[in-house]
Amino acid sequence: MAAEMSSIVSIDEVPATLRAPPGPFAAFWYSFRQNKGAVVGLVIVLIVVGLAVFAPLVAPHSPIEQFRDAVKAPPVWAGGNWRFALGTDGVGRDMLSRLIYGARVSLFIGVAVMTVSFVVGVLLGLLAAYFGSLVDIVITRVMDLIMSVPDLVLAILAVAILGPSLINTIVAVTIVYLPRYVRLVRASAASEMQKDYVVAAKVAGVGPIRLMLSSVLPNCLAPLVIQAALGVSDAILEAAALGFLGLGAQPPTPEWGSMLADSREFIRSDPWIVTLPGLAILITVVAINLMGDGLRDALDPKMRTS
Repeated sequence: MAAEMSSIVSIDEVPATLRAPPGPFAAFWYSFRQNKGAVVGLVIVLIVVGLAVFAPLVAPHSPIEQFRDAVKAPPVWAGGNWRFALGTDGVGRDMLSRLIYGARVSLFIGVAVMTVSFVVGVLLGLLAAYFGSLVDIVITRVMDLIMSVPDLVLAILAVAILGPSLINTIVAVTIVYLPRYVRLVRASAASEMQKDYVVAAKVAGVGPIRLMLSSVLPNCLAPLVIQAALGVSDAILEAAALGFLGLGAQPPTPEWGSMLADSREFIRSDPWIVTLPGLAILITVVAINLMGDGLRDALDPKMRTS
């Protein structure tokens, strides 16, 4: 009896790497956290989102308030004071406050573009996969036409037609990135349509809307989630490029791209004014991409850490 009891291994004695995660979310998080870069990216993204959401509480000043007694004040590490920790711009506006509020604008653009592209792309992709033939050809050729034009050129053309504004920037960038979602959903859904469970659902009399949304779409979500995460960073970059060209959010809206454009004349005399918005764009985009890599590893069974 004692020998039998000694042969029983306690769960605490099993190495942590050999224990099976208790549920789907735990399994996802277990795999995600193995990618240290993805965890760092997630932390940075959460910080940026927190600053954007609580901007009125966190920002020390209004992003459009001008302090005429502190025009182009240097940051604290260059001899400035803590009243303006990151200095001020060419008209005396606090750089820290504008960067915090700029996170709100840039993230809003990225999330809005991703959401609209995701919804419209899913609908068009499912239509193309289900009906095929003429519908598929029309949708595919329109997406090919959009993709044949360079992204920035197409965005500039769309804004030139619609007019420069924050909403029109979202519309223009959505048009640019819509084909990615349409083609991804179409390819995934077309592959799923050939499987036995779809044929069985059709034989059972399941309607087309219910079939595509409840049966086919859930099996196409993994690559879509990854594309959506990476699409936010792409949209932020595209919106920043439009803002730099003066075609995005208009002054005095604190948007990172327009902040770069407004400060380029100070690149030699007061380099922090142009460097800080560029660093904000760089850090945010890299963090989102790192998080997207972690999502890819966690959602793809072939790359998931066992």
